[in-house]
Amino acid sequence: MRRILHVDMDAFYASVEQRDDPALRGKPLAVGGRPEGRGVVAAASYEARAFGVFSAMPMSKAVRLCPSLVIVRPDFARYKAASNAVFSIFREVTPLVEPLSLDEAYLDVTENAWGEPLGTTVAKRLKERIRADTGLTASAGVAPNKFLAKIASGWKKPDGLTVISPERVEPFLQQLPVDALWGVGPVTAKKLRARGIDRLVDVRAADPQLLRDTVGSLAEWLQQLANGIDERPVVPNREAKSSGSENTYPEDLTDLETIRAEIAEIAGHAIGWLTRRQVLARTVTIKVRYDDFATITRSHTAAPTRDEAELTARAVQLLEKTDASRRPVRLLGVSVHNFCNEADLVDPERLPFDDEKDNHGEHEGHGE
Repeated sequence: MRRILHVDMDAFYASVEQRDDPALRGKPLAVGGRPEGRGVVAAASYEARAFGVFSAMPMSKAVRLCPSLVIVRPDFARYKAASNAVFSIFREVTPLVEPLSLDEAYLDVTENAWGEPLGTTVAKRLKERIRADTGLTASAGVAPNKFLAKIASGWKKPDGLTVISPERVEPFLQQLPVDALWGVGPVTAKKLRARGIDRLVDVRAADPQLLRDTVGSLAEWLQQLANGIDERPVVPNREAKSSGSENTYPEDLTDLETIRAEIAEIAGHAIGWLTRRQVLARTVTIKVRYDDFATITRSHTAAPTRDEAELTARAVQLLEKTDASRRPVRLLGVSVHNFCNEADLVDPERLPFDDEKDNHGEHEGHGE
């Protein structure tokens, strides 16, 4: 039986800011852009969350919910340094560390350098080390597989530890709603509930054809998860194929200038990743989801670069190939792809627009 941990840092960006500036501790804090500039919340402290402020929310709404909100511009260099310290601790314990982002990872501790036979003990020691070495807190889930471990890590935030031992798997599954399943977002959950599938265990009893009609090719995967089966291994050192960010808006966007400003700000997050990793990207892609959930992407490929102004301009220009503003927009995203290093460049040539595609319907879920 495998012993899998999912470790998730608590309100990571906000916690780093509060750690480094004692004046911010105990205050409602949001990391992100200014409200007057159509900024978006990148991270919110738990004090801010008590007012209903969460990540991906427009900063203007966050300020309305919490007038005393302290806003701090992100400092990704400090967040990356804190992340490196945390991941160094992970890799002291096991080489089987699968990063999901700067602030979360899976660890397979079935065999570990500490010689601990219990995943629970490893998780406790990791949490203590992280606090002692970085001054930050983490929440951890311990389970026989990745699906259960990830749910468990979010069960008792912040600074939580939830253990799902093999004998507790079935009682744990019995209490979960259907949207706890990997790949089931709000829209899919609504479709399933319309068919009488409200809880995770209802998926087991569902007619296979009805399930396929509702969620398509996802049906078999959801049935496996509903039975607590997830054979995915922890895969260390996955090479990044792309980097991106997206925002879903509580109110549909209809003003083109506002949409352009949002795309520019989202692009900054994706492009900042290139600088931190010291890599170049050939392709920039935007994602637009309209109010009827039809989703399209538009891509542009050219000479490799990490120049923020150039990539941002390309992202904004791609809006011209969409119906943004003519149709209300509920989600925007920007990603960069086709990476290379400066040393790999040999007279790169500029390429035309390509890779356009329309993806009508629903594209949602929980990505790794």
